[in-house]
Amino acid sequence: MNSRERMDTAMRLGVPDRVPVMCQLALGHYFLHAGLDAIEIWHGTHAFAEALVRLQQRYGFDGILINLPGRDPEWRKAVAKIETRGEERVITWKNGWYTEVPSDDNPHVYQADGTRYFPLFDEIDPDELFYVEPHDLSSITHPYSWGFSGERAEPGAAFFPPWHYDTIREVVRRVGGEVSVHGEIFSPFAQFMELLDYTSGLMALVDDPEKVKACLDRLADGAIELGRGQARAGAHAVLISSAFAGAGLISRDHYAQFVLPYERKVIDGIHAEHDIPIYTHTCGAIGDRLDLMEATHTQGIDTLDPPPLGTVDLAEAVAQTKGRMFIKGNLDPVNTVLFGSVDDVRAAARGRLEIAAPGGGYILSTACSVSPAAPPANIMVLREAAETWGRYDSTPR
Repeated sequence: MNSRERMDTAMRLGVPDRVPVMCQLALGHYFLHAGLDAIEIWHGTHAFAEALVRLQQRYGFDGILINLPGRDPEWRKAVAKIETRGEERVITWKNGWYTEVPSDDNPHVYQADGTRYFPLFDEIDPDELFYVEPHDLSSITHPYSWGFSGERAEPGAAFFPPWHYDTIREVVRRVGGEVSVHGEIFSPFAQFMELLDYTSGLMALVDDPEKVKACLDRLADGAIELGRGQARAGAHAVLISSAFAGAGLISRDHYAQFVLPYERKVIDGIHAEHDIPIYTHTCGAIGDRLDLMEATHTQGIDTLDPPPLGTVDLAEAVAQTKGRMFIKGNLDPVNTVLFGSVDDVRAAARGRLEIAAPGGGYILSTACSVSPAAPPANIMVLREAAETWGRYDSTPR
């Protein structure tokens, strides 16, 4: 099997030749380890595509997650100047806003007065919503516009500009015949949290839950369109990023109200046109809600953070999901991959494989993202572990 076939078999609950390996890398990890300029990776389609392919090949991953949208090829025309301030570089845009670009973390966009823009909940009309892309060049805008044009993006089929899918197209063209290429969309709940900022978003659940639900319903429409567009562009699978839906932020009851029905709408809406695997990334404490996640119709669960980062016991998760969803993750990205040795990672990976590999439907991965400063040697050993203890055609050694 090649990597694409291996991943597809695992995601469809089959038994491949060995357990696939695929980690989500923090954007800062690309900045530090891809050998390319951080500004170019974040703002340029071709640079990010190159970074994705370089590190997939370096680490021997069977899949690539494209976790930034394609970029406007004319983005440099909006730049007034780029300068260094302390340990960061700063892009000043022609409209007076500026972006701070750390060497190892996501850039942040500020208005000319130094504040970050988030609309107030009272200012939101649900009918004006469609999709919120917090990683756009201008970050959050409302009503939504792309880049610094100020031109409103009208809800509907033409909301996403053609270049939005360019990174997927380029990566699929380069390695898609051999490697599994995944798009990423934000869940309606994650979009809502990003739109208002987290404190205001959580308060809105209490202050006006019915308006929140109307917002989520509209944001689901945009997520469906984006997922369908990614599939049309060639993505082999779609990840729904739902990072704020764990027990550290909301209860089971709030999950059932504000997450489950809208993620199910998104998944069913994409599947109405495209038969591709769709799976869900939720960080932290999710051990109490795997059943609710399954009810969204997701085909897989990503992260499965173990204690102390989360609450998932891998053996219990396998018993609860076997034969119905694939699972990906559970390897501690902080205490093991960031701070541990190669031997620590190797031993932890072997333990994950011994629990979750039998019968297929498992992808070896860190629980959440690989941190920017994680030693590359600690990541490369995952492929070795899968080759040694994750094969289905031989007895583990």
